[in-house]
Amino acid sequence: MTVLNTIDLTGVSADGWSEAALEAVREAAKTIRGINKLQVVGTSAVIEDGVITEYHTEVRIFFEVER
Repeated sequence: MTVLNTIDLTGVSADGWSEAALEAVREAAKTIRGINKLQVVGTSAVIEDGVITEYHTEVRIFFEVER
């Protein structure tokens, strides 16, 4: 039987929401093994002078609990 754990993270990118989600996974994978699913919880952006300067993607990452 597999047991999953989750962690909520926010990825940040200057290139878009998709890249921000990928950044969250890249960083999480440095210390978490067994990541197997990602759920997008929300998105937002920072705007300066009418231009989006940062894309933020809130994600829930699922990973297996090791036995």
